[in-house]
Amino acid sequence: MNQDISFINSWIKPDSRVLDLGCGDGSLLATLTQELNISGYGLEIDPESISQCVAKGVNVIEQDLNNSLHNFPDNSFDTVIMTQALQAMRYPHLVLDEMLRIGSQCVITFPNFGHWRARAYLTLRGRMPVTKQLAYQWYDTPNIHFFTYSDFEALCRERNITVLRKKFIGEHFPDRQLKNLWPNLFADTAVYHLSK
Repeated sequence: MNQDISFINSWIKPDSRVLDLGCGDGSLLATLTQELNISGYGLEIDPESISQCVAKGVNVIEQDLNNSLHNFPDNSFDTVIMTQALQAMRYPHLVLDEMLRIGSQCVITFPNFGHWRARAYLTLRGRMPVTKQLAYQWYDTPNIHFFTYSDFEALCRERNITVLRKKFIGEHFPDRQLKNLWPNLFADTAVYHLSK
């Protein structure tokens, strides 16, 4: 399991209802089903990823997350998850509102575009960064909103969203040592557990 989501199972209650938005190949839902006996569904738009979900026995629905989530009633899930996709949404603030309408809690992971390597790349090379975390060129990236850990916390305050837990991921030196001290500079990935 990916390092930015390996601990999420401790944030999910056993036997709960989970919706995974942009579920990819269904690995997270498959793991949560196996370890926590959750009842889960994934939403995905990529046909190849949908096929991988089906092969894993994951319940998946083909749906574009940018076209609203009105087909899900209020409080129909305990937890709604979105890993590494919020920055690709047309209106991330509205998607966040929908997640907290559908579920009583949500878990979000996103790349921190304020990371010192991204800043240095832009400053020294004068070009948009291309890294392991941000592996696309500026013209073909699915990431349409570049935001930092600080931006996300400001959005949560503006929308009266409660941060239950947060965790910062840093893979390399000095990120591992400094990510909790200065997350806006040293966290590659931010992970949030939220409620209304």
